[in-house]
Amino acid sequence: MSWRSGSRAVVLTAYHPSSGAGDAPGGRRSGQYTMNHDHSKKIPDGASFDRSGSQDSLDELSMDDYWKELENIHETRGNNHEERVALVVKEPDEGELEEEWLKEAGLSNLFGESSGDSLESMVFLSTLTRTQKAAVEKRVETVTQTMRKRNKQHQIPDVRDIFRLQNDSKGKVCDGSEPSAVRTSENKNETHDGTKVFSGPNFSLGTDEPKSLLEDMPSSDTDINLEISFAEQAANLKDSSVGKMYKGGGGDTLLPNFRLPKDKTGTTKIGDLAPQDMKKVYSLALIELTALYDILGTEFKQQKAVKIKTKDSGLFGVPLSLLLEQDQKKVPGTKIPLIFQKLIAQIEETTLETEGLLRIPGVATRVKGLCQELEAKFYEGTFNWENVKQHDAASLLKLFIRELPQPLLTVEYLKAFQDVQNLPTRKQQLQALNLLVILLPEANRDTLKVLLEFLQRVIDHRDKNKMTLKNVAMVMAPNLFTFHGFGSKTIEQREFVMAAGTANVMRFMIQYQKLLWTIPKFIVNQVRKQNTESQKKEKKDKAMKKLLKKMAYDREKHEKQEKTPNDTDVPQGVIRVQAPHLSKVSMAIQLTEELKAGDIVARFLSQKSGNVQTLKKEEVFLYEIGGNIGERCLDDDTYMKDLYQLNPNAEWVIKPKQS
Repeated sequence: MSWRSGSRAVVLTAYHPSSGAGDAPGGRRSGQYTMNHDHSKKIPDGASFDRSGSQDSLDELSMDDYWKELENIHETRGNNHEERVALVVKEPDEGELEEEWLKEAGLSNLFGESSGDSLESMVFLSTLTRTQKAAVEKRVETVTQTMRKRNKQHQIPDVRDIFRLQNDSKGKVCDGSEPSAVRTSENKNETHDGTKVFSGPNFSLGTDEPKSLLEDMPSSDTDINLEISFAEQAANLKDSSVGKMYKGGGGDTLLPNFRLPKDKTGTTKIGDLAPQDMKKVYSLALIELTALYDILGTEFKQQKAVKIKTKDSGLFGVPLSLLLEQDQKKVPGTKIPLIFQKLIAQIEETTLETEGLLRIPGVATRVKGLCQELEAKFYEGTFNWENVKQHDAASLLKLFIRELPQPLLTVEYLKAFQDVQNLPTRKQQLQALNLLVILLPEANRDTLKVLLEFLQRVIDHRDKNKMTLKNVAMVMAPNLFTFHGFGSKTIEQREFVMAAGTANVMRFMIQYQKLLWTIPKFIVNQVRKQNTESQKKEKKDKAMKKLLKKMAYDREKHEKQEKTPNDTDVPQGVIRVQAPHLSKVSMAIQLTEELKAGDIVARFLSQKSGNVQTLKKEEVFLYEIGGNIGERCLDDDTYMKDLYQLNPNAEWVIKPKQS
C-alpha cells in the first residue's frame, strides 16, 4: 500500500511512497530528490546506507532511518481504528494573511479608531530598523490595496505616511538615528526584492547611536552577532558581495561550532524577561524574521488551521494547553506535560546506552495496548510502569508528539521552520531558528526544549547506542514535521527535498539548542527604547494631569517622601542591592570594571544568619528591575558597571527565579 493511498490526510512534509520498510532512497524515484537547495547531487541507484560516516555529517546516503520511521508511523496509524479528524489548513487571500500578520506584530492599531493606541504604535515603529520598517511597510501596502478592492471604509493610512509621522522637518528620525531608507509605494519593487532599498550601512538599533555594519560584523565566521539586526546583516552581506552569501552553505554538511561572543551587559535567555517585555520581544521577533526572509528572497507566510473538535481530556491527541491545564490541577506550576516527563524518565531509567534507542520501534500491538491503559490509569496512579519496555516508551513518546491536534512547532510556523533549509548560509539558518523558537507559544517552546535536551543526552551515549546526531535527526524529523493536515493540493514533486530538509532542520535544533533560547541583544535594546519612549509619553501625560488638577505641589512633596535609597542615599558609582529573601536585606555595592552579577550574589550569600532559610547559589539571581526594562534576570557573567551605564535608573534585587 502506498503512503498516499493509505491516508486521508495530506502531510506538509514528505511521505516516502515505498511499499516496504526496507526500501532504500535509491529506488525508482530517488533521482527526483536533492539534499540541499543549492547542492544538487542525486542519489545513485542502489546506494546503501553507511552508518560509519561522520556523526555530525548529513550525507546523501543516510536517509534510511527517515524512511523506516515513516513506515513505522504508517503501520501505527494503520493499526489504529479510531479515525481522527483531519486538521484543515486555511488558505486565506494575501490581504487576510497580512492583516493577521499586523495583528500578531502588535500593529493592528494602525487601522483602529483609537488615537491613543495609534500613538503607542508610532512609539513602537520608531524603534524599528530599516529592514524591519520595510517589512512592515510591505504588509501595510498589501492590506491597504486589499481593503480598497473590497471597498471597505476603514481608516487606512497611506503606506507612505506610516513612518513619515516619526520624522521631523529635516527628515531625521525622532530617536536621533539616521533617516530611514525605506522606500514608498512608488518604488515598491525595490522594497520587495530587498536589493536596492538600503542605500547605506547605517541604521537605527533603537539606541541613540547609529552603527556601521561593516565595522561591527564579528571577526569570525562562527561568531553570532546579536547586537545587530539579522536582517540588516543579511542586507549588508547581500549588497557587499553576492558570493559571500553562500559561504558555508549547503555544500558543507559539517555543522560549524557557532558561538555567542560574551556581552558585558549580559546574555538574555528566554524566561529572563517579564511578560510585558516578552510581549514586545514577540512582536519584534516576528517583524525581524519576516524582514530576514524578505531580504533572502524566501516567502514567509503564517499558516492558519480551522478549529476542529478535539478531545477535552486524556493524554494522547489532547491540545497541549488543555493537557497542561489538567496537569496543573494535579501538580500546580507544571509547565511540561506530566506524561511527556514520565515517558522520558522511563526511557532514561534503564539506560541510554541501548543500541538503536529511538530508532527501533516497540511492538505496535503492545504500544497500542499501553496507550489505552495509560489513558485509563495514568492520572489514577495505578498504571504499572514495570510493564513498559524501553523501546515501547520511546514509541509512546513519539506517538504523543505526533498525536498532538496541532504540531509541536505549530501550524502557524511549521512551514517557516521547514523553509529554514532554503536560507543561503548556516548562520542565517541559525538566526531564523532562533527567531522561530522565540515565536512559539510558551507551552510548545518549553516542551520542545525538554525534548531537545533529552535527544542530546541520547546522542551523548552514541558510542554505545549507535545513535549519532544525524540518526536521531532522521528518526525525529517525521514525528515533528508531519501531522494530519488536509489541504487542497499536495507537494508531491518536493517530497524528497522536504524530507532531507526537515531532517537538516531537526539536526540544527538539536546541535544548537543552547543558542536558540537566547534573545538577541538588538531586540532587547529595542525593547529598552520602547520603554524609554513610553515613559516619556507617560511623564508628559502625568504633567498635563497635574496642571489640570492643580495638584503639582502636593504630588512633588509625595514623590520626595517616597524616593528610594537608590535615588538619595547612594553616591555616584555605587548601587544599592536589595535582597528581601536573604539575611542581609540591603547592601551598597561599589561598582568596578570587573564586578559581575555573580560576585554580588556571592557576597550576599556569604552573610550567614540562623534566622533566615539558607538559599543556594543556583537558586537566587540578581535582577535588573525598572528604568528602561520591566524586569530582567541577569546571568552571573554580567559586568555591572557596563549594565549600570545602559540602565542607570534600574533597581537591583536578588531573589529566586520564578519557575
